Amino acid sequence: MTRTTPPTRSSRAQDRPLKEAGEIHRLSLALPEHLAEWELPAGWHWGSEGLWHQFRHLQEVIDALGRSLSLVSVPALEHASWLEDEARALAHRNHPAVPTTYHYWPAHAGSRRGPGYLRRWIAGETVGARLARSGTEDVPAVLRVMREVGSTLSYLHDAGSVHGALSIHNVWSTPMGRLWLLGWQWAVPLAAIPDGLAPDATGMPLPPEWGDGWNPTAASDQWQLGALCFHALTGEAPPRANIPPVSLVRPDVPPSVATVIDRALHADPADRYGTVAGMVRAMDRVLGSRTVLTLSGETTAASRESPEVRLRWALADDYEVLAPLGAGTFGSVWRVRDLSLGREVALKLLHQHVARDERAVGRFRREARLAAQLAHPAIVPIYDWDSRGDVSWYTMELAEGGSVADLVARAGARSLAEIAPQVDNVMSGLAAAHAIGIVHRDLKPENILIDRYRRWRVADFGIANPTGEETTGASGTPAFSPPEQLLGEPQEAAADCFSLAAIVAYALTGAAPFGESDSKVILARELAGAFDLSAFAPEIAEWLQRGLAADPIHRFSDAATMQESWRLAAGAVLERERRVPWWRRIFGTEESPEGWWHDEGVRTP
Repeated sequence: MTRTTPPTRSSRAQDRPLKEAGEIHRLSLALPEHLAEWELPAGWHWGSEGLWHQFRHLQEVIDALGRSLSLVSVPALEHASWLEDEARALAHRNHPAVPTTYHYWPAHAGSRRGPGYLRRWIAGETVGARLARSGTEDVPAVLRVMREVGSTLSYLHDAGSVHGALSIHNVWSTPMGRLWLLGWQWAVPLAAIPDGLAPDATGMPLPPEWGDGWNPTAASDQWQLGALCFHALTGEAPPRANIPPVSLVRPDVPPSVATVIDRALHADPADRYGTVAGMVRAMDRVLGSRTVLTLSGETTAASRESPEVRLRWALADDYEVLAPLGAGTFGSVWRVRDLSLGREVALKLLHQHVARDERAVGRFRREARLAAQLAHPAIVPIYDWDSRGDVSWYTMELAEGGSVADLVARAGARSLAEIAPQVDNVMSGLAAAHAIGIVHRDLKPENILIDRYRRWRVADFGIANPTGEETTGASGTPAFSPPEQLLGEPQEAAADCFSLAAIVAYALTGAAPFGESDSKVILARELAGAFDLSAFAPEIAEWLQRGLAADPIHRFSDAATMQESWRLAAGAVLERERRVPWWRRIFGTEESPEGWWHDEGVRTP
């Protein structure tokens, strides 16, 4: 496993001393003083209880629809900006164990409420309260905690953040057994936390590398997860030094399970797992491992079945297959649920006949490796690569918004204002690939995926080439491939620029610029420059003309150059459109339509 640098906080965190502040949670049955003057919206009313937490108060409120919500507020108004940063961060989280912000009420003159944010009210108890009530947990219950909390931490780490305050007091269990992770006031950028404040040490396991300060990292999150499991199994928090083996304190824990927890609790962060996901995966491989027996010269029975049967056979208890997402020349893509990390991901599976070709499997593995090393917000991240028998796959982030091809097919051509920032984002990711010598070579609308925030992201580096490898061949999708690729000639970064320009034309018009018929017809049209640019603004037309030039010498040399030109062209057009009166944009006339009045952008019927 390649060890990557984990997310970490600034060294300023070491200046924040840890203190013992007493009880972590305290129930309140009366409305606290700082909420006394609040005026809730019509039809809302206060709930029956609240909860004091470190620098926070959680009050139950009932909205007009009868839903029980949690109002998170700060007793000290000087912490208002800290609370807003917490609410903003949670509003952009999407994980089953993370309570999402529904609404934020800012404090301003004339308002009878704020600051505070609303999220789901969680009815249940902490792991610590349950331990105090019923004693130590059994092994299956602890493994479920490891999976679900580990999934949450892995999700945070993938986004470049850490939690930093994991303990038995911040993991909640509902009556139906669902787990939630709280303590989010500490999982914000350090600059948002008031100087001198840090989580108190009451009940929170303290990683040995922290010393006397608070310096959270992905490695310390992993240690705290191991400590949480140790505490749940043994009834005691592990000491900071000379931690006894789990099997010594709790002999009935299977040795293989104890080994995973012991490694996560290693004093040296370098001797722990490379990631929390690796820790959880190691546990699941111990418990769910299976031997695949293949007789010499024969394939397994599963290999003769349908792709879904083969996939379900190979994935065993690691993933739940939910639905197919599409198929291409070399493989198919599936929506699956990662059972160990509790998240839905996309899984790319090699077709059966392709999987028998060792060279194809090697290229498939290289695709996962290339995409995994391109850590960029505009490139879909790769999570894992694996194979069993003759079934090979890798998993990547699930694009909840589909692809650009899906978007255009569903809703038609898009406006420049809508796609301009997204195209810029894609070029940033492509520029990162070009900067280290990787050419994608198969950019098309189907390979530009859209996440839940409507951001466009590059995927499928299946025929990408790093510098120094052979770059000839006629692979790719003809409708969006440059002439040199269709002719089987060498392709450099300019080839990707051609494909991206074709995608932009497609998004703006709803059709591929040179058609989608036979590759020879497409090639002839590309070489002749047979693309009508009259429907585009002059700046965009000029940008497209250069991007779609038949000769690579006349194109943009790489995505960075292309991006610089795009910003100038799109910026000029959008600025001009902003100054054009709305009636002219809609009705195409210099005069406002009869029956409407305008003044400085205001219109009334």
